[in-house]
Amino acid sequence: MKFYYYTLLIAITLLGCKKDYAKDNGDYAFFGGEIINANNNYVVLSKSKRIIDTIKLDGNNRFIYKVDNLQPGLYNFKHGGEFQMVLLEPKDSIMFRLNTLEFDESLVYTGEGAKKNNYLINEFLRNEIEEKQIFKFCQLNAEDYQKEIDSIKDNKLKKLKKFKNKYDTSDLFNKIAQANIDYNYYFNKEIYPFVHYGGNKNDILESLPKDFYSYRKNIDYNDAFLKDYFIYSTFLRWNFNNIALSEHYKHAEKNHFKSSDVCYNLDRLALIDSLVTDHEIKEDLLHHYTVNFLNKSKNEKNNNAILNFYISKSSNAEGKAMITQYAKALHNLKTGETFPETVLIDTRNSETSVDAIINSPTVICFWSQTYYDHFKESQHKIYELSTKYPEVKFIVINVDSYGMDSALKALKRNSFTFKNQYQFKDPKASKEVLAIYPITKAFIIDKDHKIVNSKTNIFARNFEEQLLGLLNR
Repeated sequence: MKFYYYTLLIAITLLGCKKDYAKDNGDYAFFGGEIINANNNYVVLSKSKRIIDTIKLDGNNRFIYKVDNLQPGLYNFKHGGEFQMVLLEPKDSIMFRLNTLEFDESLVYTGEGAKKNNYLINEFLRNEIEEKQIFKFCQLNAEDYQKEIDSIKDNKLKKLKKFKNKYDTSDLFNKIAQANIDYNYYFNKEIYPFVHYGGNKNDILESLPKDFYSYRKNIDYNDAFLKDYFIYSTFLRWNFNNIALSEHYKHAEKNHFKSSDVCYNLDRLALIDSLVTDHEIKEDLLHHYTVNFLNKSKNEKNNNAILNFYISKSSNAEGKAMITQYAKALHNLKTGETFPETVLIDTRNSETSVDAIINSPTVICFWSQTYYDHFKESQHKIYELSTKYPEVKFIVINVDSYGMDSALKALKRNSFTFKNQYQFKDPKASKEVLAIYPITKAFIIDKDHKIVNSKTNIFARNFEEQLLGLLNR
């Protein structure tokens, strides 16, 4: 009930504010909220990767903010590493309430403009739930699979039509809601050859109905409006995975495919270069696939081929410098090299180092509040592995720059152990030296501080085999 009293108070305040701004010729919107179990004392509001403001929470972890000179569209708000999107249009007065322990699931909007945002967040959550079901459907033959996803799409269209008939929705909302349905459907189509149980991807592609990918002729690879929308960027990645597969089979053995093949990855980068002209979309895709390849490959010649292609096609000087540094760091982290000296902060806020705490076979892994699901899953996995392999020391490092107190609060809220938990003294420099991308990356180190594997993952199928190999050395 407290929140609804607070909402009423805010509504009264906003009525007064609207009178004050009655002569304001520019568009504006009000945005505010209440955060339960706040991770810090601020919220960051941004649009298209541009930070609009860092808004401080009051003593009750609440805030209210006026967005002047509003550009109608999707905005990001971020708190404690988690983020979500909100659709803001002129004269909106939107309040939200959420609990950081269940960030997305607990998010509820009230106020002018709330209904459209509650619709969008509910669709976002529904898509997450449906994804598991879709992966099961992928094992069906293509015709039956299409029937299932067509049914899901039809139900979503009916729900959207009902919502639009009930409320006076804007053209902007209609565009976003329709894109959400369409690109989820397209995404479901693109993943099919990869998730389907058949090992020969060429046979799967050739077995598809001729019109299975007919929607592709209408795809805009340069949609500046949707480029910040999660489902659009996710679709683009899977679309390029898929069309690169067809391109790859034009010059590769029809029964052979590995996503790690350098020729497949070069085909994919070349397709991005040829089809995408929007600078930001193109740079994001080139960057994503280049870094992913470098992180997984141990072949220097192949790494150089991918890196050189990226440098030749990218026009982002900062991005090229970053990836060149990333490739250099990976080169220095080869098997047999000594793990770099790295200064850490322990749970007592005292300085130590990796060198000082390695005295046995060791696994070093990382977490961030930005990736909350990974944080929870990895802590559970580390507990399981450390119990099963007591001879191995598991060092867990938080890579955030929020300070150790924030990391300890996150651990405490989730009842995770403080044992062998650390934070980088200099997160930015350490992440560069250790080439920490993605966050799931882990190192295996022997008792002499030599790197056994710098590109592993505690969730990998063969990870326990790697641990046994370490213990049998």
